This record gives sequence, C-alpha cells and structure tokens, in this order.
Amino acid sequence: MDPVRNPYAPGAGQRPPELAGRDRQLDAFDIVLERVSRGRPERSVVLTGLRGVGKTVLLNQLRSAARSQGWGTGKLEARPDQELRRPLASALHMAVRQVAVAHRNPEMVDDFLGILKAFALRSTADKGMRERWQPGIDVPAVTGRADSGDIEIDLVELLMEAGQVARDIGVGIAIFIDEMQDLSAADVSAVCGACHELSQEGAPLIVVGAGLPHLPAVLSASKSYSERLFSYHKIDRLDRAAADHALIAPADREQVKFTETALDALYRKADGYPYFVQAYGKATWDFAAQSPIGAEDVELAAPAAEEELAVGFFGSRYERATPAEREYMRAMADLSGDDGPVATSAVAQELGRKPASLSPARDGLIKKGLIYSAERGTIGFTVPHFGRYLRSVS
Repeated sequence: MDPVRNPYAPGAGQRPPELAGRDRQLDAFDIVLERVSRGRPERSVVLTGLRGVGKTVLLNQLRSAARSQGWGTGKLEARPDQELRRPLASALHMAVRQVAVAHRNPEMVDDFLGILKAFALRSTADKGMRERWQPGIDVPAVTGRADSGDIEIDLVELLMEAGQVARDIGVGIAIFIDEMQDLSAADVSAVCGACHELSQEGAPLIVVGAGLPHLPAVLSASKSYSERLFSYHKIDRLDRAAADHALIAPADREQVKFTETALDALYRKADGYPYFVQAYGKATWDFAAQSPIGAEDVELAAPAAEEELAVGFFGSRYERATPAEREYMRAMADLSGDDGPVATSAVAQELGRKPASLSPARDGLIKKGLIYSAERGTIGFTVPHFGRYLRSVS
C-alpha cells in the first residue's frame, strides 16, 4: 500500500480522518449552543476520560461547532505550575476579538478590553514584572474592575462583562479548557463560582472543560454544587461499530477495503481506544501489500504498532517517573490484571510498606498525570493498557 495515501493519523490531539462514535456529544452541544443563543439558561460542559480516548480532539470539534454558529471562542491548556489569569485572558481576548467586529459600539468593546487588561496584569504582585509583561491589548487598563487580586471575585466580574458584550450582538462566547484537572484549587473554585453566576444570570458565556476521570471529584471538592453546575460527558473507548467506522470510512475514500477478519483482529488489538485504532490502522496500512487488507496484514503490522506505542505513548511517560514512582506503578500493574483501579492499601501490602511512606511516590505520579485517584482509597492509571505495558517490560 502507498504510505503517502495512508489516511490514519495517530497523534496527541490530532483529529482523526473520521471522528467516529461521538455523535451524542456533538448533538448535545449543538442544543447547548442553540439554547444559549436564544437566551435560555444552560450548564457549562465537562468531558472526562483516560488519555488516548480523544478528549482533546472532541474539545476542538466542539470549538469548531461554536465558531460555525458565529460564537467567539478561546482555548487554553491548564498546567499545574501556571496561574489561570494570563492564559484565560489570552483565550478570552481571542474570543472577544472574533465577535467585536459585529458590535455596534466600539467604545463598549474597548471598555471591556481595558477590564480584561487589568485582570491579566493582576496576575503577579511583582510591579516590575507587570511593567515588563503586556497582554497585547492596545487600550489602557481600567482600574477598579476585575483587578482586586481575588481570582474568584475578578473572574466572575470579568466573565459577566464578556457575556454582556456577546449579548449585545446576539451571540455567545465559549472558553475551552483542556487538562482542566491541573488548575490550582483557587482557580478551580473561581471557575466554578463564575459558571454558577453565569448560569444564574443566563449570560451567553459557557466554559467547556476536558480532563482526566477524577475531574468531577476535583470540581466537587471545590464547590458542593458543581454536580449540578456542569453537564458531564464520560468519553470512553469506541464500541465495535464505531471503531470499524473509524477504519473503514477513511479507507473507502482511498478505494481500499478491510476483510471482516482484519477488522476483528484490529478491534482486539486496539480495544476500541481511538489513539490505538489510529496507531494499528496506520501500521497495518503500511504493511499491507494490497486491498483488501486481511487479518494476516494486521498480525504482521502489530509488532511495529506496539513498538511505536511502547516508545511514544507508554515509554515517554514511564521515563518521567522516578525510581520510587516506577516501583509504585509496577506494583499497581501486578495487582490490576484488567488495568482497572486498585486499592492504595493493596499497593502498600504488595510493596511491604506502610501506606504513609508511599504518599510521596503516589502524589508525584498524580502531579505528573500518570495515575489518578479513582475514588477514595483507590488509584488507577490515566493511560489505557499502561499496566499491560509495565508487565511486558518488567
């Protein structure tokens, strides 16, 4: 098969040639956009799931849907060591610029941008740093609004002002936050508080977040009403029909077919995880001699796909861990035959250690995004089949 025509695209956040199995989430978001545009109250949206299930891809697709409806959109990726103010200010600046061209009152837009600039500059108490760093907004900062220094107070005021700009021209604004679980506790509280106020006022502004499976617990720990504040969507592996469609549709466009036994083998290998579907699909295409692609092609290509996953998907994450953290993960892998969550007490017993002595390793792995606290007293891998990978290299 011609590798230049290979349609499959495994990559971090890279849109696959066929976005299969996500129609329910896309349809639900279209309803949210329409309701907000008509002035009806709606909840902000949260996507959760393991790495490799396509959360970022879906987040980007939802953003495209909002933009196609004339909304202003901005996106940021949360980081554990970064305050929310600057990246959110940049995302909101982009969103407002997209809708400002239709606003009939440029002075009102400039007034908002002045508030936004003041909000952004309040990100550091270092006066010298504030003078050296500028957010790229060509209007003077408006003092006394969204610049108190309390992120929760300031964010509520800022987003309400942004919502008013959007309301005046009959559109909405959506802010997309990837890796939302990495926001600091103060920033999570601020986002929840702002979304609560926006919902109560029916403001045409929503937040769309994506994160690991424990994100709902992070939000709930911040604000007890967060369960009712967001519309939660669990993004999981594809079912057989969707996984087949993700492979068949791109191949059809290249006049290439799969045998049923090849599709059986590919589903067993990829287990329905979108990233794995693309990885095995790409390798199988490159190894296949001709159409139709058969099960023997899948078996021939599997070692190449697994080697690429071992280096780029699994190995790169494993290398980030310290020796103590690797020992902790190996114990998790030995205990989780199906790679599901395991009890922290069982990990301690497996290692012959007291649970408290393992807290630094566990906390380090959580901060690095390699494991997550599934529920009280349990821990799980953020990457599907990571336990299988560790058992294969131990």
